[in-house]
Amino acid sequence: MASLRSVALSAARQVASRPRIATAAPVRALSTSRVNRSDALFVHRDTDYNNPKIPFKFNEENLKQAKEIVSHYPPQYKKAAVIPLLDLGQRQNSGWTSISVMNYVAEFLEMPPMRVYEVASFYTMFNREPVGKYFLQLCTTTPCMLGGCGSELIQKTMEDKLGIKAGHTTPDKLFTLVEVECLGACANAPMVQVNDDFYEDLTPETTIKLLDGLKNGKPPKPGPQSGRHSSEAAEGRTALTSKPYGPGQHNVPEFA
Repeated sequence: MASLRSVALSAARQVASRPRIATAAPVRALSTSRVNRSDALFVHRDTDYNNPKIPFKFNEENLKQAKEIVSHYPPQYKKAAVIPLLDLGQRQNSGWTSISVMNYVAEFLEMPPMRVYEVASFYTMFNREPVGKYFLQLCTTTPCMLGGCGSELIQKTMEDKLGIKAGHTTPDKLFTLVEVECLGACANAPMVQVNDDFYEDLTPETTIKLLDGLKNGKPPKPGPQSGRHSSEAAEGRTALTSKPYGPGQHNVPEFA
């Protein structure tokens, strides 16, 4: 009787002698989305309008304000003032932060220029390319997209009126239009920020009126363009319709 070992070896030889059938490796499906490159270059490239040879320094008024800002920080931590000083430089430099502005702030705060570059290239509040006199930041996040007539219609109205697409500046350097994320006025959607002012409850008609007013140097009053006060409900106030009672008084205010 054959031993178990010999039987196992015989079976192994038979398996080894069988012709092998080539099998294809399972195919793994891969899908990739289109590469979207940023509209802003994160590395600096010298140009005729943006290079370290162009001089920049704070004017007398901003220098005084910069020193006041830095005075609020301990001397060893004055580099923490980099954001407000970059903002100050951007405002003086026609709304954008050039390489000369960054280098000057680095020298002013006695910090490595690379640390300033890192801040300026990280925060979208710093424009690293020239912008128009009126910097239009149109919110296209979900609340503004769904609120009122919708930010998509407002964007189309602006593009048609100005003759540019989002991300571009008009030939007369008067307007720059960009899309941005939430600006915190969701209850008054859709809205646009023009420099430091908010214009809310926009419609195509009020948007055109806004652009015409800016172009003529007579912008409308900032805030809701629908006539409502602040962020109150469209139908008017629904709470605290009478004067609130003070301490020690027991008359309960009337609520609508």
